[in-house]
Amino acid sequence: QGQLVESGGGLVQAGGSLRLSCAVSGRTFSRLAMGWFRQAPGKERESVAAISWSGRNTYYPNSVKGRFTISRDNAKNTVYLQMNRLKPEDTAVYYCAARESNTGSSWYNGIYQYDYWGQGTQVTVSS
Repeated sequence: QGQLVESGGGLVQAGGSLRLSCAVSGRTFSRLAMGWFRQAPGKERESVAAISWSGRNTYYPNSVKGRFTISRDNAKNTVYLQMNRLKPEDTAVYYCAARESNTGSSWYNGIYQYDYWGQGTQVTVSS
């Protein structure tokens, strides 16, 4: 079974930055497509970034495009989410997710497309 452990959440002022990390074990990381999702109270879980296992292909919704950057280090079995120019509406629990993929160019942005999930890390942006 894959295990995902997020870290790096916290409290930050609007306009600030945070970098989330997700360490993966139990699976062949270099063949995992990875994603970051968030869930605010009373809202559905939504995708904020995704990356193919090759690292060459990424996805961002318009709400975070230009502010968030997903990256991966296959040597460290870790995926990152760099979040800049944070806004109060970015406040949520952030989750990383993983799934095996046959193609190095595919990313996935649906919650039902992922097989493994982390426990989540809280990000709070104050105004």
